[in-house]
Amino acid sequence: MPKNWLEPDWPAPTDIHAATTLRWGGVSTGVYASLNPATHVGDALAHVQQNRVLIKQSLALPAEPVWLEQIHGNTVLQAEQVIGLTTADASFTQQAQVVCAVLTADCLPVLFCSADGQTIAAAHAGWRGLLAGILSNTLTAMQTKDVLIWLGPAIGPKCFEVGAEVRAAFVQKNPDFAAAFSAYRTGHY
Repeated sequence: MPKNWLEPDWPAPTDIHAATTLRWGGVSTGVYASLNPATHVGDALAHVQQNRVLIKQSLALPAEPVWLEQIHGNTVLQAEQVIGLTTADASFTQQAQVVCAVLTADCLPVLFCSADGQTIAAAHAGWRGLLAGILSNTLTAMQTKDVLIWLGPAIGPKCFEVGAEVRAAFVQKNPDFAAAFSAYRTGHY
């Protein structure tokens, strides 16, 4: 079977393995076809569990990924302390053989690795989480200075618009953020 994931093009140490899966290669059907690893969208739990097994096998993961219940917030957890399904939008670890994971569709997956490879993290970055500081919180939790960051695939401005209220929220936080918004039509960015 052809590879159903993308690997970051970044200068991480060779013992750091990172990927983002693509949508095909799994068992889910209908609107969830095919490789859906998310339990919160209404897909059959048996399909999600089988898809997660396929992900672990195809990526040759050393352990079960630490899955989070993501809520578009700014909470970052130490991965090895997560028990069961825990609410957070990022996890980090300084332990070998621990797999940090986030689920994304339209949102941005952001992967972090300290330059020495001793600390890794994964963050789910939707606009609400970005505004709330999920990325800065992840960097703070990692407690390291030299960090490599990979921005994974996400929906872009040609396929998704935000309203004036989203722009206003960012600009209120920092006026310099206005430069990140292009008006496509009145009140839509």
